[in-house]
Amino acid sequence: MTQDADVLVQIDDVYKHFPIKQGIIFKREVARVHAVDGVSLQIRRGETVGIVGESGCGKSTLARCITGLHPITKGRIVFDGQDISRMRGNQLKPFRRDVQMIFQDPYGSLNPRRRVGAIIGDPFDIHGIASGADRKKRVQELMELVGLNPEHYNRFPAEFSGGQRQRIGIARALALKPKLIVCDEPVSALDVSIQAQVINLLKDLQEELGLTYVFIAHDLSVVRYVSDRVAVMYLGKIAEYAEGEDLYEKPRHPYTNALLSAASIADPDAAERRERIVLTGDVPSPIRPPSGCRFHPRCPKAQENCIELEPELIVRDGDAARHETACHYPVDPAESLATEHAAIEQLSTEPTLPSA
Repeated sequence: MTQDADVLVQIDDVYKHFPIKQGIIFKREVARVHAVDGVSLQIRRGETVGIVGESGCGKSTLARCITGLHPITKGRIVFDGQDISRMRGNQLKPFRRDVQMIFQDPYGSLNPRRRVGAIIGDPFDIHGIASGADRKKRVQELMELVGLNPEHYNRFPAEFSGGQRQRIGIARALALKPKLIVCDEPVSALDVSIQAQVINLLKDLQEELGLTYVFIAHDLSVVRYVSDRVAVMYLGKIAEYAEGEDLYEKPRHPYTNALLSAASIADPDAAERRERIVLTGDVPSPIRPPSGCRFHPRCPKAQENCIELEPELIVRDGDAARHETACHYPVDPAESLATEHAAIEQLSTEPTLPSA
């Protein structure tokens, strides 16, 4: 299979199941958590792919599969022309230099007993790239690049604010000049004004260094602001995948439509005019996912064939070339715009992302 040179990551039909075992001495598998179930994506060089969905939908698990932190159950992940799906141990070391991760919690992701210079400099030591004065110089350059004072090289994480700690995490991720950075909800633990600073920093770094991002978040306005394309996940599968503007202006999957109707709006008058789509029932268990379309137990448009037949993720009639939806009865674009017009107008600006 020949891969497009513009594609950095090719994800083909990837599954990640976590076994549930019982027994004290002789453990046996009694069930499986279907965290990721048959996901296929392309991530192109220099772009940002946003992944959104409710908690437990599998977006963070997918991110950890992409970075090699979780071995996949089935499928294939090709990174920069190399199949990394079956690589283990030292085979992954060259790959680790090209893929880094920014974690959600800036407090828990930094060792409080180590100085900032040592934390940022770890990648240089692990990969044998720099040591001594050269290592210190590179670490201070990274600190300056992300907006930290290089003179604070010997401080501990507790001496920094939450936003500064996340900048430390970003500096560590940049140390080896990676091709791909996976941002797993990098601003959700920060105040809104600090979120804007970190988001703008990430965008500036992408432009300056030619980075590719996978950006995971709950906040739809943040995802729209940073993403070129957006994948909406539900219970381990992709429900909709499209160019960012196209997805927000013409959501086709009922689940995407419901997510947009619940997005926060700064203007209280617009929020009051908007029609809210309330989904009934709870998210089904990933241990026993529903048959057919996984969204059918909560979908207001579900019919009998939704229970029996799983919809394909394909381009529907009348949609843009790269707008894919997994739904037998997609939302009419006129209908989605009518119910979400106020929300879309607000999300197309940056009211929840004040300038830094």
